[in-house]
Amino acid sequence: MAETARRSDRTRQAILAAARERFATDGYERATIRAIAADARIDPSMVMRYYGNKERLFAAAAEFDLQLPNLTEVPRAEVGKELVAHFLDRWEHDDTLKLLLRSAATNPPAAERMQQIFASQLLPVVILLGPPDNQFAARAGLIASQVLGLALCRYVLALPPVVDMDRETVIEWVGPVLRRYLVERA
Repeated sequence: MAETARRSDRTRQAILAAARERFATDGYERATIRAIAADARIDPSMVMRYYGNKERLFAAAAEFDLQLPNLTEVPRAEVGKELVAHFLDRWEHDDTLKLLLRSAATNPPAAERMQQIFASQLLPVVILLGPPDNQFAARAGLIASQVLGLALCRYVLALPPVVDMDRETVIEWVGPVLRRYLVERA
């Protein structure tokens, strides 16, 4: 029985790994259950058995923890830079956010998933910092617009001026904008 459970877990993990790669490469619309199953070296019926349909598979593949830092321990003058550096690390070392970003542009369930991730994970960070006007949702939305726009231009569209900037330059330019959204008066 334990061996069956381990095999089942390995199969699930193989499917998720293949799905993440396929969704990141092809986007939600072009990725198929058949292609994902082929990448995982399993029968397509197994994908359906574990996940039911493409939308549920995508939702499972797009599970993502932003792993946001505790900004309450960072000097107020540095919170924006700290957050930009954190997001650069996340974008550069985990393809799941890129997958979500590519897919969210054309797929409503992917867009909804991205909204959920940022609302449930970024909004509490903003609330903890206690900006002076209590416009928490607006501030979190503006922060999301900055980091998602940066990621779109740097990692998806590969816009040369943004790609050509070194990490420290990006942090120096974008950090003050995020600091304003996080702690300054509107």
